[in-house]
Amino acid sequence: MIESHLRIPEKPLQADTTEINLLHLCPEKDFDDILVLASQLCNTTVAAIIGVTNGIPWIKSVFGTEEKETLLNPCFWKPVMEQERILGIEDLKKDPDFQSLQSKFTFYAGVPLISAFQKVGVLYVADEKPGDLNDNQRVALDILSRQILNQIDYQKQHNELLKVQKKLQERYRELEKFSSVVSHDIKSPLANIISLTELLQEENKDSLNADTVQYLDFLIQSSYSLRNYVDGILTFYRSEKILDKAKEDVELQKFFKSIADLYQVNSNVEISYPLIGTLQKVNKAAMAQIFMNLISNALKYNSKPFRKVEISFSETERHYYFEVLDNGNGIPAEDFDKIFDLFTTLDSNDRDGNPGTGIGLATVKKLLDHLGGTITVESELHKGSNFKFKIKRM
Repeated sequence: MIESHLRIPEKPLQADTTEINLLHLCPEKDFDDILVLASQLCNTTVAAIIGVTNGIPWIKSVFGTEEKETLLNPCFWKPVMEQERILGIEDLKKDPDFQSLQSKFTFYAGVPLISAFQKVGVLYVADEKPGDLNDNQRVALDILSRQILNQIDYQKQHNELLKVQKKLQERYRELEKFSSVVSHDIKSPLANIISLTELLQEENKDSLNADTVQYLDFLIQSSYSLRNYVDGILTFYRSEKILDKAKEDVELQKFFKSIADLYQVNSNVEISYPLIGTLQKVNKAAMAQIFMNLISNALKYNSKPFRKVEISFSETERHYYFEVLDNGNGIPAEDFDKIFDLFTTLDSNDRDGNPGTGIGLATVKKLLDHLGGTITVESELHKGSNFKFKIKRM
């Protein structure tokens, strides 16, 4: 008889009594290679993993035989489970416990599978001819059993991660719905405030004193700032839906022209971009949102009479690289690390005197994170900024 003691845990072991045996967590294919190795290393024709739940055996995975029912016989797995060690029979026909067993197998050796102090099953090898395991083969069988247990632990953690991910997605959908409803409920009366205030100001412009006119201007300006803030929140949370869009090839010249035309309606704006190049299998909607946010930011925070934005492109086998260079107001070096944080704003207003929302660049970073990209900024006050980012190629 083959025996090789395993390391005994400090906590007492017990047979698996859980409703779902941990072996059920893993697909059978995850163990195929392990069984092939077990058979080759132990020089046997058969290898198998048998799960045992509440004393009832079931086949998890088998290599080398169609005679599966025999492998479920308690003679094969029960002694191994009970003794918690590598255990085997060199010649079953000489063992009285196996004489009544109608089987072509003559030799077997098994090792218990113990996960989280629960005996979940047995890994064993078998053959039609008598045999034995040398010390190296016993060690190999023990190592392979630990690989099975590692796979179980990995799958368990993976399943837990999927549960957490599902809960986070549900929470996010609730938050998205909440933000959409609240934003809509704010925008509707806000539009009324803006229109009525502008109407009041226009119809009474000859009868209002200077202070009242200034107050109304402040009210209109604050209302527009709040509207921009609400729009930014909606864009940020809707960006998750953009990421679900199908990937497609994008011709750069056509793509950038459609975006530049939105901003070049003013004669004091010039946007240059690549005229050649094609992006393969990218999320066009996400890319458009990224560039619109960066260009809009570059133009808003630029107090110069003539505003310029220059977009450049390069590529490697693994990434697409872009730069968005402007001649705007610039960003202080100490603020480089925080401009991409949600709701973080700098102490400066745009060219129309409106404060920033701290949402536009946060949306850019969020989209790039999901696209496997990164973004950095180089800037000099009163000279301009250069936003550099990359995304992974498919």
